[in-house]
Amino acid sequence: MRKALITGITGQDGSYLCELLLGKGYEVHGLVRRSSSFNRQRIEHLIQDEENYGNRLFLHYGDMTDSSALNRILEHCGPDEVYNLAAQSHVKISFDMPEYTGDVDALGVARLLDAIREVGLTRECRFYQASTSEMFGSSEPPQNEQTPFRPRSPYGAAKLYAHWMVVNFRAGYGLHASSGILFNHESPRRGENFVTRKIAIAAARIRKGLQDKVVLGNLDSSRDWGHARDFVEAMYLMLQQPSGDDFVVATGETHRIREFAEKAFGRVGLDWRDHVVTDDRYRRPTEVDSLCGDAGKARSVLGWKPAVTFDELVNEMVDAEMAGQA
Repeated sequence: MRKALITGITGQDGSYLCELLLGKGYEVHGLVRRSSSFNRQRIEHLIQDEENYGNRLFLHYGDMTDSSALNRILEHCGPDEVYNLAAQSHVKISFDMPEYTGDVDALGVARLLDAIREVGLTRECRFYQASTSEMFGSSEPPQNEQTPFRPRSPYGAAKLYAHWMVVNFRAGYGLHASSGILFNHESPRRGENFVTRKIAIAAARIRKGLQDKVVLGNLDSSRDWGHARDFVEAMYLMLQQPSGDDFVVATGETHRIREFAEKAFGRVGLDWRDHVVTDDRYRRPTEVDSLCGDAGKARSVLGWKPAVTFDELVNEMVDAEMAGQA
């Protein structure tokens, strides 16, 4: 039975990846931050399913800022695969908390990689790093693995440090390490402070008469949106390759935030223009106008392609809010 360690297991991507790996027969270990309230609702259905997963799913308290905890957990688990999905992942918040974002998203990855080396797993385990399209920043789309990195946020800059640390550990220590340069990926499990989920929640609540308006920032930002469930499949495929590498994971289509709003409100029979207002407070100090990925390498090497269309993604997110199942 193969073992996997997932940092950020309670997040959107972590929960879908956990489902995927358990379905493939893995023993899954997850890194969970200690807090005064439980934040594991995305994987609670897996925790409660003791009949199928009771002896294959284990959670460990730890933090990307705590080297000793990372070493201890790696020694205990002895994983075959490590998926690092833990991060402060909200771009706007990274401007408010740049030091914390750097500590977790940049130095946290250095701590984890060094823990793998110190524990003696460099030749034994395979490592996945969740890189991001935000590293491209102001570079012209479409962006691929050869596109220059020009991050426009503390989040993008921190992730770029981590990305290059993975490259260096791959070259310097022979670690089977891959970075997935993931473009925007959403689902009903997306955090409520991300714009797509915020729009989906607002459309459902307004349809139900629970609110009247939703406040957004830049409606003209253009993004390449896919489904998180599709994207975690690409993560898994990267670690099944003979050697580590970097891959852009994207749909190759772009849509503006206003288009997402139009389709989300249209799903519940409303005109978005009657309910969406803008406020410059929701704009970032430096904006990234357009991100569009060229995932040709992932298609040819991994055999990966997205299964969920943009319209299907929007409909699924809104339908989940209407049903109260998100």
